[in-house]
Amino acid sequence: QVQLVESGGGLVQPGGSLRLSCAASGSIFSINVMGWFRRAPGKQRELVATITSGGTTNYADSVKGRFTISRDNAKNTVYLQMNSLKPEDTAVYYCWVVTSRGDAYWGQGTQVTVSS
Repeated sequence: QVQLVESGGGLVQPGGSLRLSCAASGSIFSINVMGWFRRAPGKQRELVATITSGGTTNYADSVKGRFTISRDNAKNTVYLQMNSLKPEDTAVYYCWVVTSRGDAYWGQGTQVTVSS
C-alpha cells in the first residue's frame, strides 16, 4: 500500500506560478512512475506529467515549456512546478504513482484556480 499526501494548490492570477508537492509513504520501495493528472470542471481527467524512477519525463502538450515535474527519491516526493499559469489550467490536480507490480494509487486532489 502507498499513501499520497498532496499540497501546494491555491488561487493564483494568470501568469503566476504554483508548486505542487506529493509525499508518498507506505510501500515506497516499490514506486516506479510518479505523476500528476488533472480534472477541469466538466471535463475528463487528463495526464499532466509523469516521471520515472530513472528521471525520464513526459508532458501533455498543453503544459510543455510551462510546467516542470521532478522527484526527490530520498524524500519520496514528486513536485510539479507550474509557471505562466492560464485560466484553462484551473482544475483539481491529482498525484499518481505506479508501483513495480503495476498497482496504481491516487492522491486526494488539490484545487488549482487561475483567475484574476
